[in-house]
Amino acid sequence: MFTLPKTATAPFCPPEVQGSVRVPEGAPTLGRLLRFLGPGLLVSVGYMDPGNWATDIEAGSRFGYGLLCVVLGCGLAAMLLQSLSVRLGLVTGRDLAQMARAHYPRGVTRGLWLLAELAIIATDIAEVLGSALAITLLFGLPLWLGVLLTALDTVLVLGLKGHGFRELEAIVLGLIATIAGCFVAQIALAPPAPAAVLAGLLPSAGLFSDPHAVYLAVGILGATVMPHNLYLHSAIVQTRGAASIGFGDRLRYARIDTIAALALATLVNMAILIVAATVFHGSGHEAVAEIGDAFHLLEPLTGAAVAPILFGVALLASGQSATFTGTIAGQVVLEGFLDLRIPCWQRRLITRGLALGPALAGVLAFGDGGVGKLLVLTQVVLSLQLPFALAPLIGFTANPAIMGRFRLARPVAGIAWALFAGIVLADLWLLAALLGIAG
Repeated sequence: MFTLPKTATAPFCPPEVQGSVRVPEGAPTLGRLLRFLGPGLLVSVGYMDPGNWATDIEAGSRFGYGLLCVVLGCGLAAMLLQSLSVRLGLVTGRDLAQMARAHYPRGVTRGLWLLAELAIIATDIAEVLGSALAITLLFGLPLWLGVLLTALDTVLVLGLKGHGFRELEAIVLGLIATIAGCFVAQIALAPPAPAAVLAGLLPSAGLFSDPHAVYLAVGILGATVMPHNLYLHSAIVQTRGAASIGFGDRLRYARIDTIAALALATLVNMAILIVAATVFHGSGHEAVAEIGDAFHLLEPLTGAAVAPILFGVALLASGQSATFTGTIAGQVVLEGFLDLRIPCWQRRLITRGLALGPALAGVLAFGDGGVGKLLVLTQVVLSLQLPFALAPLIGFTANPAIMGRFRLARPVAGIAWALFAGIVLADLWLLAALLGIAG
């Protein structure tokens, strides 16, 4: 029989971040809400990682503001899907990976685990490339050395050992504020045309007749709705221990946290594309597909020496913020699917080790000019893996035997399944296009 979980604690969470965030008895509504804010921020950093930069910069420089509608649509879709992840975690007391292990055959569970791990590695490759490129641009070091230096972020993870979840959230909030502040300054230095921005928010059928526009749109989708974030969010939302608050209030506060954080992430992604469209497309530089090229062109095109510095600082903050959440997501996936727990630093070392090889090989093979293409490719890989996380999530949250009265309403379930179908169709188109190119 369906029953609500007695607490919202997280017995499965990694020991380094296991402390629940408690809401005091009698706290006012605003105080309760503020104590619930945080998990959405940790998830949102995945929506601002260097992979997003690559797709947004190329989309803006090549197609102007035309693909803003894709960024906005993907942001709205992410809000819905992450809200489903929150609902699943709070109602069942289990994360998505644990639910899959409990309800699917072992072979299916292992297959989903492998796909989730590939998604985490693809994400970490993007973080390695983005952080390495930021180091190279800001300090003039060779790109291959920047790649190797990213291995040192394991020290950052070790430094958090023994600290509470709230401290981690505060660090991530600071990094997000840095990214947002840098792009607000960028837009102030190169203000866009408001009418053109508004026009870009409306879909254009003619634009999507271009195969490369569709390729970038699928890349934006993969960069926005990331598979590992669906596993992560269903786990970390349970760090909010609040037995004194009604369950309906907990769901409402968690949804507010999710929507507010992802709205911020969507605005940041739109800002990246807007800057690229204004500075590059608007000046005839429509072939800018590399983050490094964007960095070097910002000063001469804007006339502001601080523009590339702001860009590089934001890129470094982007790569480092995603480091923390990638580690936690890896532990959630490993423990949820396989019931296997390892120390946080070991998980970080394994993930970063698996990402360093492909990233270093790509840099050595294609040089500095290949980073943008590699970043876009990682996001396309994420898009191809997304349906394998979405199908279980929607299936579980729409199942009354699992969710009871908190199951998805039919209209919401219909929208979620329509999103799933749209993503699958986009992925099939992409595969057909890639095979056609290969042929």
